[in-house]
Amino acid sequence: MRQVGLGQNETPIIKNCSEMNQCNEDPQCSPNSDIHRPVKEPMFNLPRVIVALALVFIAVHLVRNYVLTPEAQWKTLLLFAFWPVRYLSEVMEANVWPAGQASAVWSFLTYGFLHGSLEHLGFNVFWMAAFGSAVARRFGALRFLFLSAICAVAGAAVHLGVYWGEEYPVIGASAAVSGQMAASLRFIFEAGGPMGAFRRHDKAAYAVPARSLSAALSDRRVLTFILVWFGLNFLFGVFPAVIAGEGVSIAWEAHVGGFVAGLLLFPLMDPVARHYKAR
Repeated sequence: MRQVGLGQNETPIIKNCSEMNQCNEDPQCSPNSDIHRPVKEPMFNLPRVIVALALVFIAVHLVRNYVLTPEAQWKTLLLFAFWPVRYLSEVMEANVWPAGQASAVWSFLTYGFLHGSLEHLGFNVFWMAAFGSAVARRFGALRFLFLSAICAVAGAAVHLGVYWGEEYPVIGASAAVSGQMAASLRFIFEAGGPMGAFRRHDKAAYAVPARSLSAALSDRRVLTFILVWFGLNFLFGVFPAVIAGEGVSIAWEAHVGGFVAGLLLFPLMDPVARHYKAR
C-alpha cells in the first residue's frame, strides 16, 4: 500500500494496488493530487550555464581544429590566445599584432575558450562539471560567469608577471575552472552542504552559509584539498612532459592565479549570508 495524500484535519488517503490499477485503466479517472507519480531525474543533472559553457568550448575546439584552414587557425591564436610577448613595449609600439590594442585586452579572457587537444578540453569540462556546478547552483548563471571571468583574467595576469615577454601562448579554461574549484571549497564541506556531514541532496545544500576564509582553512578537508591541489600543480610545473606529453607545457602559474582569485573573491559575490560567531 502507499500513502498518497494528507490534508489538514483529514485522515490519510490510502489506495491499494487494485484501486490504483483501476484508475490507470479508466480514462475517466483523473490522476490528481491523490496519486503522485515519481519525477524522473535526468541522467546528467547539470546547471544550464555549465552545459552551455561546455558546448561553447567544444564548438570552438571543433571549428578551430577541423573547419578552419591552418592559416586561419594561426590567426585565431594570434587574436584570442594570451601571448606575454605582445606586452613588451617594442611590440606594442610596432602595432603589428592583429586587432592591435583591442586584442591585447580581450585576450586576458578569450584564451580560456581555446584548448590544445581533446584531452585538454575534456579535462577542463570534467572538473568544471564536478566543482563549477556547485558554484553555479549557489551563485546563479550571471554571478558564476562573472567569477569565472575574473579568475581567468587573474590567471593570465599571474602568468604574465612570471613569464613577462615569453613568446609562447597560453590557452585553456584551467584558470577559470581552478577558481571555481576554490570557490566551491568555501561551502561544499559545510554541514548540510553537498559534501558536508549530514549532507542534503536538494537545492538547499547549495545555500548553506559559508564560513570565513580562516575558519574554512581550519577544516582539515579543505586544507587537505588545497595542499593536494598545489602539490599536483607543482608536479605539472616540474614534470610537464611526463604528465602532458612531449612538447607541451602546463601554465600552472595561471592555475594558481585563478585558484587564489576564486578563494579570496568568493565572499564578495556570494549571495548567501555568511556564518558569524557569537561574541
